[in-house]
Amino acid sequence: MKQPRDFSLHGAIDLGARQAAVQRRQRAAEQTPDTDGQPDAQPGVIIDVTDETFNALVVARSRTVPVILDLWADWCGPCKQLGPILEKLATEADGAFVLARVDVDSNPQLSAALQVQSIPMVVAIIAGQVADGFLGAMPEPQVRQWLGQVMQAAEQLGLRLDADPAAGSAEQLPGYLAGPAGTGADEIFAAAQEAMERGDMDAAAAAFEKVLAADPGDPIATMGLGQVSLIRRVEAYDQAAARRDADNRPDDALAQARVADIDLAMGRIEASFDRLLDTIRRTSGEEREKAREHLVSLFAIFPPKDPRVAKARATLSSLLF
Repeated sequence: MKQPRDFSLHGAIDLGARQAAVQRRQRAAEQTPDTDGQPDAQPGVIIDVTDETFNALVVARSRTVPVILDLWADWCGPCKQLGPILEKLATEADGAFVLARVDVDSNPQLSAALQVQSIPMVVAIIAGQVADGFLGAMPEPQVRQWLGQVMQAAEQLGLRLDADPAAGSAEQLPGYLAGPAGTGADEIFAAAQEAMERGDMDAAAAAFEKVLAADPGDPIATMGLGQVSLIRRVEAYDQAAARRDADNRPDDALAQARVADIDLAMGRIEASFDRLLDTIRRTSGEEREKAREHLVSLFAIFPPKDPRVAKARATLSSLLF
């Protein structure tokens, strides 16, 4: 994978669009999007993006699901060969990634920020960063292979590859343990919360596991079970000894993970994440992988759009690629 770089439209140079491109963009804003010739897909899986909507539709969304940018133009012949391949694969993936199409003539700020020199240009955005890309039209087998590498990278970063990109964020719910309205899980979530309040971690874990057995990947149950696991680990630690071990063995991933757990349980969230990121930064091989896995497991305790998780995930991406 290529070295990623932070991406934002803020500060991008506006070179000025051609008058025809401006007019096309204005017409597009006034008209209902035309889906003729576009494969049937889950809503939000294939989208058209502009300079104005990029941060909301791509950067923010890439925190929870990989976004593939297809940069094209009306006059580009190879773009018309590659575009249908990408659309087909996005439809097949059914939400595992989002395909975002960008007309480079109509969106000069985005083109300048991405340093577009030739098209078609395809770029993968993971956790708010440019992770990889390629230029020119490629045959479907090669595109599939490249997408496989992108999805592996996203999974390493802990992104939920089965997430529905159109779904609401769990952080909108009143607390980690609020059950989704309209489901049969409300009583189970309430029981789990009561069990945690009285310190019965076994009962709480059993309740969350019951939800996950019926609905694997349920975000609230996943967060709750992660919180229970954290509490169990911290209660088993000799905290003073854990801190001494971490100070004496800075490259021991498990020693650092124990103190990261303690910090997280005490509400020192950024300190917890930074400790593991520093371990990843200075280690390699098995120790580095242990630290990465533990950090990703801590991410699962929080809503996916928590800004502290987003910041740590972006740093992790820069360290891995």
